[in-house]
Amino acid sequence: MKILVTGAAGFIGFHTAQKLLARGDQVIGLDIVNAYYDPTLKRDRLALLAKHTRFSFLEIDLADRARMADVFAQGGFDRVINLAAQAGVRYSIENPHAYVDSNLIGFMNVLEGCRHNGVKHLVYASSSSVYGLNTTMPFSVRHNVDHPISLYAASKKANELMAHTYSHLYRLPTTGLRFFTVYGPWGRPDMALFLFTKAILAGKPIDVFNEGKMRRDFTYIDDIVEGVVRVCDQVAAPNPAWNGAKPDPSSSPAPYRLYNIGNNSPVELRDFIAAIESALGEKAELNLLPMQPGDVAATAADVEDLSAAVGFRPSTPVADGIKRFVAWYREYYRA
Repeated sequence: MKILVTGAAGFIGFHTAQKLLARGDQVIGLDIVNAYYDPTLKRDRLALLAKHTRFSFLEIDLADRARMADVFAQGGFDRVINLAAQAGVRYSIENPHAYVDSNLIGFMNVLEGCRHNGVKHLVYASSSSVYGLNTTMPFSVRHNVDHPISLYAASKKANELMAHTYSHLYRLPTTGLRFFTVYGPWGRPDMALFLFTKAILAGKPIDVFNEGKMRRDFTYIDDIVEGVVRVCDQVAAPNPAWNGAKPDPSSSPAPYRLYNIGNNSPVELRDFIAAIESALGEKAELNLLPMQPGDVAATAADVEDLSAAVGFRPSTPVADGIKRFVAWYREYYRA
């Protein structure tokens, strides 16, 4: 297939493009390559993708309506996987307009491109952040998610609503994937695993929020990508049993679906740090701090719907995933 992957220079987009190329798809990668974190890391990811003859790259801002319309008009895409977004919960508190430009206007341009150019299936990144103030664990796609606590989370919830509208009005098949704390080689430098590894190797203390009492459903990148590709292949279909009197948020009479992709095995932050210490052979100095604005105390994914739909559930143990990340980090940074 010919597949557009937005955010191809990013962590998940890079790995997704690699997986698609390895199985024989033609991939057009799109990314703005901004400076939210070190662009060198993004360029190095792209350099690896560029070794494939079936990969081409477009450096475009998702919010550029005219250029995005041209990309879709000329593209002839069978599928679109939208992984481009302004990421980060805390950054959304400091720079809210960046989230409107990328996550709302940019996503609108993707929806319009798909609508007008016969795209057979749009798969897009949502986030576990949409669960906000929810406390019932594990989080289910059948739960109400109307209480986000960061603009980032609100923008992802908005994406789900926008996608449903296009599925309903234009019968565009869309599937949203709520990712749970993704980690692994080539990961984002603003994420805890990257920050902790860098600080520990430098002999510096690490900032541990909520005194390490957070629990996260850390999900290894290979598991995320396997889920993304399987979902991409299974075009969203209407749910014939959907009932407007008891509406299921995860499906619709329109071709619309939502799935969690998480490890379904939450880990306390202190245990996560212990696994990093073990992989590095170094002890961490902890700087215990209170909870940050916009953060939630715990996440846990119910992945039964994903498993039933595509026959897959993430399962990589955190200790194994961290070892692979540390091996990559030491090689890449010669640390």
